[in-house]
Amino acid sequence: MEKNSKSFAPLVSVVMPCYNVEEYLDVAMESVLGQSLEDIEIVCVNDGSKDSTLSMLRGYSEKDSRVLIVDGPNGGYGKAMNKGMAAASGEYIAILEPDDFIDREMLQTLYGAAKQWGADFVKSDYYRFTTDNAGEVIAEPERISSKAEYYGRPLNPHDNHDLFNMQMMNWTGIYKREFIEAHSIKHHESPGASYQDNGFWFQAFCWASVIGVVNKPFYYYRQDNASSSINQDNKVFCMPDEYAWIRGFLRNNPKLEEEYLSMFHYKKLHNYNFAFSLLAPQYRMPFAERYSREYKDAMENNELDKTLYWPGEWEQALALVEGPKQYCDLIEKQNAFDDARKAGSIGLLKYHMKYDGLVETAKIVARKIARR
Repeated sequence: MEKNSKSFAPLVSVVMPCYNVEEYLDVAMESVLGQSLEDIEIVCVNDGSKDSTLSMLRGYSEKDSRVLIVDGPNGGYGKAMNKGMAAASGEYIAILEPDDFIDREMLQTLYGAAKQWGADFVKSDYYRFTTDNAGEVIAEPERISSKAEYYGRPLNPHDNHDLFNMQMMNWTGIYKREFIEAHSIKHHESPGASYQDNGFWFQAFCWASVIGVVNKPFYYYRQDNASSSINQDNKVFCMPDEYAWIRGFLRNNPKLEEEYLSMFHYKKLHNYNFAFSLLAPQYRMPFAERYSREYKDAMENNELDKTLYWPGEWEQALALVEGPKQYCDLIEKQNAFDDARKAGSIGLLKYHMKYDGLVETAKIVARKIARR
């Protein structure tokens, strides 16, 4: 590790995994070095970059003693994150992806909330952003929870499993280092950068006793990086491997397995559906075949809790149990209905004609007229 001498004990360590990010690195680094909370360290893990990333990091390290560099051969996102967290010495740990950036007040605000609530971790809302041709940032705020009552107070996931419905965004928060180390919470060290954040998120929620959510966006999450895993359909096959790893974590912790196994399958449905939506057509059936086998096993072992699912979601789970083709057909139908609703009355009429036939469509239209 290339480490500067430190004369302070950092309140927050910011871990930044870096691989060939010369195009974005300056914006990310300036945003974290300019934080209003100055008692921080930035642990930059160079994961075998082949561009100028390492030399850029060394330039920052020479100018600011808070910048630490962990350099090594390429091992993938999960290994880089684990290296960075092992090197961190702050009371809390934050995560910054090097193609993103953060608001100046993020760490100060989250650290203050974490101390106030005695939280294992605290999260906040965030922005999805792109840049236009002139380099201007176009940002849209996103809430990590749809429920206003979850904001601004301490929460316990063991008392309320609905908290697992928060978005799976690790980098919107800070995590108490003692909490991470006490429960050996790590990232899955699978190859590349492909959904290893899912396992970290699930472990953190399973082990936490006190969490909190701040009602303000601070983190800017880039949407126009073509190398991101969300933009490469060939990487999506790593999603089932990530959930197999999470399943192993639950098996190794029987009390957590008893409490959270049904929730695991529910979260898996959501994230597999997301993965499926990104796939090119030629990949969908092989993915659905594995997806179907897993849900058949879960149903046979009585691991699914119907009460967690909305009706349309439970319909998807049942289709998976029936078979991969049935699932693919249902997703196509549900997507078509969503598109039809956006198109208005004519779109809905065409949808019903295609999927329900002339006679049933006539009945649907008659019922709508009768309700007017």
